[in-house]
Amino acid sequence: MRRRAFAGLRRYQAASRRIDPNPPEIVARKDRATLATRHRVAQNASAKSPVILVPSLINPPNVLDLTERRSLLRFLQREGHEAYLLDWGTPGADERTVDLAGHVEDLLIPLLDRLGRPPLLVGYCLGGTLAIGAAARLAALGRPAAGVASIAAPWDFAQYDESFREKIAATWQQSRAGCETLGLVPMEVFQTGFWSLDPERTIAKYANFGEIEEGTPAYHGFIALEDWANDGAPLTLGAGSDLAERCYASNMTGSGTWSIGGTVANPAALDCPTLAIASTSDRIVPAATTPPAHERIDLALGHVGMMIGSRAEQALWRGLSDWLSRCGG
Repeated sequence: MRRRAFAGLRRYQAASRRIDPNPPEIVARKDRATLATRHRVAQNASAKSPVILVPSLINPPNVLDLTERRSLLRFLQREGHEAYLLDWGTPGADERTVDLAGHVEDLLIPLLDRLGRPPLLVGYCLGGTLAIGAAARLAALGRPAAGVASIAAPWDFAQYDESFREKIAATWQQSRAGCETLGLVPMEVFQTGFWSLDPERTIAKYANFGEIEEGTPAYHGFIALEDWANDGAPLTLGAGSDLAERCYASNMTGSGTWSIGGTVANPAALDCPTLAIASTSDRIVPAATTPPAHERIDLALGHVGMMIGSRAEQALWRGLSDWLSRCGG
């Protein structure tokens, strides 16, 4: 198995990459963060609420628009939604103090304001956590969101397995001094903990890749997914510290102590429609950590598979689209 895995890894590393000839169009920018779409709608030409896909900070946003066949963004646009994809961009060392709340208040909310209509927020992984924070802050500002959906989003960090939280703490302890020097936290600091959850799967997937016919959709899909999983901008020191010390260690969100601009983020207190989609087999974000919501959907799909796997459209995308339509999107 390991010999086959190394052969598959070498094949992956040597493979040519496809370049998207028609990348999404950027329609709004706030400092390093952008909103992009593949089907631009003239400002205020639509009566629908715009749908904003909010990715995690730890990996690139293109997991929500990976390939032609594996793209939540393109699916939602085909279904008639005015959908946009947020890209957090690459922070510099001069942003070392920007924490999770700062990403919401200084980047996300100003971009939402550019659209001029109450947004429907759809956050994936940590992006779901941040989307809830944005909805809470918008409500406090008197500009409530039209709704917020979280997908595999961590909220109650106390529900993580203690051994996993100990691994995150140990990795952070080893990395913290270097991160403080850089003013940034390389994404590998957290990815190391995630990889440790299922090391045998990592070996098996590369072993299996060696057997996939070159040039097929499965071949190119594997390369695109692995490029996404192994890539990612660093986090700001403030955001990385929040995750390690105040989320995984102290359950900042689940305990009700996370605030944005003085507004406590409490998903249970949101008046707008809320939806939480969880995976019952997710090791990265266990279902028990899911935020409270008015509606909940549990899926027997993995953390990434629920978003871009072969069953994602039927299991997740269509139900999400129906919910967005009911909420005015």
